[in-house]
Amino acid sequence: MSTLAHTMMTAARSADSGLGTPGDLDRYPYAEAPAAGRVGPPSWEGVDTDLGRVGRRGTGNRGRGLHGQLVQQLGQMIVSGDLGADRPLVPEEIGQRFEVSRTVVRESLRVLEAKGLVSARPNVGTRVRPVSDWNLLDPDIIEWRAFGPQRDDQRRELNELRWTIEPLAARLAAGHGREDVQQRIADMVEIMGHAFAQGDGITFSRADTEFHSLLIQLAGNRMLEHLSGIVSAALQVSGGPVTGCDRPSEVCLSHHARIVDALAAGDAHGAETAMRALLTVHPEMERVVPAPREH
Repeated sequence: MSTLAHTMMTAARSADSGLGTPGDLDRYPYAEAPAAGRVGPPSWEGVDTDLGRVGRRGTGNRGRGLHGQLVQQLGQMIVSGDLGADRPLVPEEIGQRFEVSRTVVRESLRVLEAKGLVSARPNVGTRVRPVSDWNLLDPDIIEWRAFGPQRDDQRRELNELRWTIEPLAARLAAGHGREDVQQRIADMVEIMGHAFAQGDGITFSRADTEFHSLLIQLAGNRMLEHLSGIVSAALQVSGGPVTGCDRPSEVCLSHHARIVDALAAGDAHGAETAMRALLTVHPEMERVVPAPREH
């Protein structure tokens, strides 16, 4: 039986089948789904000093607690334009506004500096850097842009990058006979099918993210694997009109299943074609990056 047929049967099973319940996904290191539409306040005035309300955990290396929450708040404010380029950031003022210690402020600014959002110079202080200096491939910045004023541009750019990364990854993955990873990829499609039948969008999304991460891992290209965070971030901020597979559907499942079948058969061209079909959810995407000619 093909993976496609098996997946469709899985989607039709009843709730007591026991396959792929949310608890079964605990062994995978998923990030929490980001809250929609949250951006920083328009200025220092009126900033919510209760950092506990900034509860969304990002996809990068911010960490947790007050330090991670302050990075999130300041990062959102910078990316949204509320703190424009060359804006001075005075640590004492930040500490007072957000009611956090100097240590928290200092460490948070260091994280933002590593992302290219701010710079610290002797006799000049810490200032916001222009967009041209930002690390736009950083998962946190991707997330912040996707839920700020630049959301449409960010989602379009992410999808264009996925068109570059994922079809190539699928082609390369078909040439690697790592049955253990192939089985885990197939397992993700099984879980997606069951989640679709149960109307469990969160589990579907998490398994989808793991599917794409594993596929890039299977490609065996370390540089591509380094870019896997971009794909994960793209899936986590999906929902725009140009981002592939933005909601559970039988069509989405069938494309994933065809990729699995092509991998099992060692069909590099078939895997690449199936991935392009998965990414081409809306007709307008064909004008963004055209699919290659059939050989």
